[in-house]
Amino acid sequence: MADSKRSNQTARVVVIGLGRFGSSLARELARGGYEVLGIDADPRRVQSISDDLMHAVVADTTDEEALRQLDVPEFERAVVAIGSNLEASILTTSLLVDFGIPHIWAKATNRQQGRILERIGAHHVVLPEHDMGERVAHLVTGRMLDFIEFEDDYAIVKTLAPVQTHDVALGESRLRTKYGVTVVGVKRPGEGFTYATAETIVRRGDVLIVAGKTAEVEAVANLQ
Repeated sequence: MADSKRSNQTARVVVIGLGRFGSSLARELARGGYEVLGIDADPRRVQSISDDLMHAVVADTTDEEALRQLDVPEFERAVVAIGSNLEASILTTSLLVDFGIPHIWAKATNRQQGRILERIGAHHVVLPEHDMGERVAHLVTGRMLDFIEFEDDYAIVKTLAPVQTHDVALGESRLRTKYGVTVVGVKRPGEGFTYATAETIVRRGDVLIVAGKTAEVEAVANLQ
């Protein structure tokens, strides 16, 4: 019976902790059409977001019975956005794990807290400040226009086409051979992105979407 109930909950997300990160996330999910239950122990935070969410309530999320009364165990997706109170973050996350919620995201303020949350069962740990700082550092120190890093040291960057790619087909520029990267898209000024092939001709001023190992895409982005 629980499985059949959960199959109807995919458009519902519970966001626990309505500080800057949690409230921003909850509002974005609501704008995307999700039914969001926002929970926080602070009545002022709940009041400030109540007009934007379908449900926003004041509750102690370390209290198992309180979460059960709010039907939290029936959600498939949950976000623990409690960053500053480590004890509350851990206790809340552990309750969600005990409920068997299949997708749990938990915010951490540092890697140590992140490791603790992973060990108690959080499926995804988010470090907003650290991740944003790392991303901006890449943009500040190189020629990248955008940078996204994934697990296993893999990244995608948006960068201006280096000189060696100008006026030749991508296959002839040998970026893949020299650097081990893949150019997956090209954008010409005033036009949209197009998928890249070995025959795609790159012009000066074009923007490339390049994927590969982090060090390799960084090397390509730093070419003049």
